[in-house]
Amino acid sequence: MLDKKNFYINGQWVSPKKPNDIKVIDPSTEEECAVISLAGVEDVNNAVIAATKAFETWAFSTKEERLKYLEALYDLYKKRWADMAKAISLEMGAPIDFSTQLQAGTGASHIKSYIKVLKEYTFEKILGDHAPNNNILHEPKGVCALITPWNWPMNQTCLKVIPAIAAGCTMVLKPSEIAPLSSMILAEMIDEIKLPKGVFNLVNGDGAVTGNALTSHPDVNMISFTGSTRAGALISQNAANDFKRVSLELGGKGANIIFNDADAEAVERGALSAQKAAKDFKRVSLELGGKGANIIFKDADPEAIERGALRCFRNSGQSCNAPTRMLVEKSMYNEAIERLKKYTEKFEVGDPKKEGEHIGPVISETQYSKIQSLIKKGIDEGAKLVAGGPGKPEGLEKGYFVKPTVFADVNNDMDIARTEIFGPVLSVIPFESEEEAIQIANDTPYGLTNYIQTQDKEKVKRVARKLRSGMVDVNGAGIAVDAPFGGFKHSGIGREAGEHGLEEFLEVKAVGGWNN
Repeated sequence: MLDKKNFYINGQWVSPKKPNDIKVIDPSTEEECAVISLAGVEDVNNAVIAATKAFETWAFSTKEERLKYLEALYDLYKKRWADMAKAISLEMGAPIDFSTQLQAGTGASHIKSYIKVLKEYTFEKILGDHAPNNNILHEPKGVCALITPWNWPMNQTCLKVIPAIAAGCTMVLKPSEIAPLSSMILAEMIDEIKLPKGVFNLVNGDGAVTGNALTSHPDVNMISFTGSTRAGALISQNAANDFKRVSLELGGKGANIIFNDADAEAVERGALSAQKAAKDFKRVSLELGGKGANIIFKDADPEAIERGALRCFRNSGQSCNAPTRMLVEKSMYNEAIERLKKYTEKFEVGDPKKEGEHIGPVISETQYSKIQSLIKKGIDEGAKLVAGGPGKPEGLEKGYFVKPTVFADVNNDMDIARTEIFGPVLSVIPFESEEEAIQIANDTPYGLTNYIQTQDKEKVKRVARKLRSGMVDVNGAGIAVDAPFGGFKHSGIGREAGEHGLEEFLEVKAVGGWNN
């Protein structure tokens, strides 16, 4: 009997923290063929930690680097094809010829296919001739939880693991505990090609404990699941808590339409397919909140400070993509505070019916009260009030008017730095290095829009790639109206505007034999 109790975490085979052994049954004999251990919460957490750490560097690997690993994996897979076929046949009972040709064969085919896709894929392109300064970047989603079924184990595993590697994601794979052996062989191959540690992790386990711990883990960014509709519903509930991206391939009850002029084998061919039932899974597109960082480097253009304040204050601060955190390089921090004080004290608040540049009231008494409480909270937290503050502007006692407010000496742990205030309130935070600025900017549950102010073109590209947000505005250029609008993390799921917005309302259909 095979001993397969260890997990593959952070580039090595490790023992479970609390052994919980179960037997893998050969369905052709009803006898035990292997023993595995089910992962507990601590094991899952260790795997996610490894994937999270690895993502910091793997996300910025080049396409060429990722191709090298996939090509090495494909070469090794071909050498171990027979091992894979035997494992699949053993764990789920597929006849060896079928297992060799199709079960193991589909795994090889998917690796080969994704190598071709990756070679041809463009991760960065200009939005269009009308907007030559707007680049669309396709970036890895993050740490992925991959959960696969027992019926086509290597087909489904490779359909998840391989594109995740190609995209620059890191992952934790949980194969079916009924048929884990083939995935463990794949893990052996990944170990042999020396994929950077933490990029790929494997834990065995059941749905109730292991799967639940994995899909509800706060550091998991995406879930890809193939399995039952019931389990898919539970996973969707877990994902909803912190807006994880979810890809579900569930059951079906496909109709096979056989007309009276069908070929002689049509009925028999159709009888080979058995399908499962599916319920109602709604697609979700969510555009949610934001807490954008505006990074002001010392070489920013002369209008950067005031422009940042205006972008924060306009629409009375009621914009999800407003740059409400201004991160200023320390060498110009004091100057920035003085300029913000002068600008804000002169900034006009008034009747919305009046013409000219100014802001009006916020939307409601509820919103006004919320903003006031957060302004007071900022003072209580020890932030330095530079301009504005509690109460209404002078002469505007009637209406939900809010003073444009600037806080200095804010740290990113304060509520005013973490909560979407949705009012004209700016928090200013100093930073010393490019790396620190990126860390502060990304240290938020949100990820809608960030801003960069610098004249260094290479710095722009470095920083923009590392900011975890759906949009990045550089030097006040703005985002084109048909560029994809949407965010990462708690800022939502999906995209609006342009062709990406259209795609949210489309389903993709594949038709075989269209021209037959």
